[in-house]
Amino acid sequence: MSPPVFRFAPSPNGYLHLGHAYSALLNFDRARETGGRFLLRIEDIDATRCRPEYESAIDEDLAWLGVAWEAPVRRQSEHLSDYRAALEKLSALGLVYPAFESRAAIARLVAAREADGPWPRDPDGAPLYPGDAKSLSADERERLVASGAPYALRLDVAAACRRAADLTWNELGEGPDGERGTIPARPEAWGDVILARKETPTSYHLSVVVDDALQGVSEILRGQDLFHATSVHRLLQVLLGLPEPAYRHHPLIRDGDGRKLSKSNRSTGLRELRAAGAAPIAIRRLVGLG
Repeated sequence: MSPPVFRFAPSPNGYLHLGHAYSALLNFDRARETGGRFLLRIEDIDATRCRPEYESAIDEDLAWLGVAWEAPVRRQSEHLSDYRAALEKLSALGLVYPAFESRAAIARLVAAREADGPWPRDPDGAPLYPGDAKSLSADERERLVASGAPYALRLDVAAACRRAADLTWNELGEGPDGERGTIPARPEAWGDVILARKETPTSYHLSVVVDDALQGVSEILRGQDLFHATSVHRLLQVLLGLPEPAYRHHPLIRDGDGRKLSKSNRSTGLRELRAAGAAPIAIRRLVGLG
């Protein structure tokens, strides 16, 4: 029987804070307790926000905390062909279509629809895709793509759900409302999610399931803010024939006002705490692991 594989997968678009420390330490500790492996993955597909200095800071902060990881580190920007292959597989199933509305155009469409009542939102509070790109003919799609128009490649979630009925996952941790055990996956709550853009050949949802499968990650231990996204991930896993890992979601570390920590909150930044003289054991106590 293979040892369990855990991972911590930050984006180098800012400095780590206490919430990141909590998740990294939970995964690292669990890997040691179970005789498993611990991987660090750098999710750097957003070329406009990710910077080398932030990646270097991630390495420094984790090493200071006493977290050790296997080499080599997987960087998403070095594996775009893997995501492209997955996207092509979904396209071959007839589940992907290009949508040409800009963010501003989508906002106008949502505002127009809300004249008749509230427009549905996804679990993160963003409006579901309101456009009609699925109704465009193949010729019109080809014409727009050939014209150089920007587009997003979206998953036809309704069609995808028909192919993957009765999706569930076994929650070994706890969801934000105390959910445990067998959880019905509801990817339709997200609408037609974006899988890639013209200038970026993948999205978080697509790359995370591909990465976890290729790296043999068997244990997903992550924050409750990603609990509902598991529905989309389970859908993509089934469509792509990828294994289902075990899922454990943990509570978030929040600020004094009960808000989720952000990378801009310097009072909880690991660099700032370290510079102020905090020791790694103090960080463990701050996040409840001391």
